[in-house]
Amino acid sequence: MFTKQKALPIAALLTGATVWGLIWFPFRVFRETGINGETATLITYCSALIAGLIAFRSAIREIPRSPLILLCISLSAGWTNLAYVLAVIHGEVVRVLLLFYLAPLWTIVLSRALLNERINSYGLLVMLLSFAGAMTMLWHPGSGLPLPQNGAEWLGLSSGFMFAISNVLARKARHLSLQIKALGVWAGVVVLAFFGTVYTGETLPTHLDFNVGLLLLLVALAVFLVNPVVQYGLSNTSANRAIVIFMFEVVVGAVSAYWLADEAVTLREALGGAMIIAASLLSGQLEQGVQEKAV
Repeated sequence: MFTKQKALPIAALLTGATVWGLIWFPFRVFRETGINGETATLITYCSALIAGLIAFRSAIREIPRSPLILLCISLSAGWTNLAYVLAVIHGEVVRVLLLFYLAPLWTIVLSRALLNERINSYGLLVMLLSFAGAMTMLWHPGSGLPLPQNGAEWLGLSSGFMFAISNVLARKARHLSLQIKALGVWAGVVVLAFFGTVYTGETLPTHLDFNVGLLLLLVALAVFLVNPVVQYGLSNTSANRAIVIFMFEVVVGAVSAYWLADEAVTLREALGGAMIIAASLLSGQLEQGVQEKAV
């Protein structure tokens, strides 16, 4: 029977998938108004961090005396979010999403290396499908090795890899609360976005159009709210079902990119994407527990 207790977690995961499938659009709007990706990320995540410090102030006492693993989670998840934003700003949304969803492949390898988890038959199939899907999607006649074609695609690939690292580390740090992890993620994004802003020579805008300022505020609010919403969904949904629901992000990204940016999916990308999506769905059989998506 489909009850309210079952519907709410599913709605929470669909909300998270929808937000991340659409997040590319406001950041492209910011770029068109003269605010680059690093600066827009710095403003929105700094706002989310400040709100988090106020909302989760009681959890700050939980910060461990030896915060090395929290620092590693913070930086890896920080790169995940920053690289993803920059990738969808400058690259083709669907290709970036599919490269990001190679994360199950990296998770299996890293879990073996860092957590000493054995690779079962599902794990081998996930690795094979992910690799075959990536090769199919990235291969171009006469272009040599099937590698990402531009900086945005490399960013998308690295975002998924760092997402896998942050997930493995988060599982290793079960003693840390979700509030502390969320604060660490936001802080990591802020630090990396700050250095990115310095590197690009961009300065924070002193005057903002009202509509742009309002959009920045709305994105910051979404960044702040989507983390606990998604965590609620993950905590009350089986790993199998959660992964299936999260793949809705690819659908949202593909449809929104087609309607808002005239980005179409080629047959080769569709075939490669189907294999990557199948690998992501199979990864739910690995019994690795619920993965936490950094936001």
